[in-house]
Amino acid sequence: MSNIIDATETNFDEIVIESKKRVIVDFWAPWCGPCKQLTPILESVLAADPELILAKVNVDDEMSLARRYNVKGLPTLMLFVDGEACGTHIGLASKEKLIAFINQEAA
Repeated sequence: MSNIIDATETNFDEIVIESKKRVIVDFWAPWCGPCKQLTPILESVLAADPELILAKVNVDDEMSLARRYNVKGLPTLMLFVDGEACGTHIGLASKEKLIAFINQEAA
C-alpha cells in the first residue's frame, strides 16, 4: 500500500511535517503485541481513506523521534494535520474508534 511509509529521523519532516495530507504516525516496535494487532486495523482504515497517510516509526530504531514526541507507551498514534500534531491515541483501538479519532481531529 503506497500510503504506508516507514518514517525515520531522516525523512520524518518531509513525510509528516511538510505533508499536505493528514498523516497518522504509528510509533511501534517489533516486540509489541498490540502494535502487531493494530497494523491490519490501520490498513483497513487507510484502504477506506486514500487521502490519509500512515507513517510507521519503529521506536527501537528511532528513539530520537520517540523522545521528540514524548512517546511513553506503545502503540502510540499521533494525527498530524498541516504539519501540526493535533491528536494522540495510546493503545489498541477498534476500527470504529480509529475512524472516530481521525475524523474528530479533522473536524
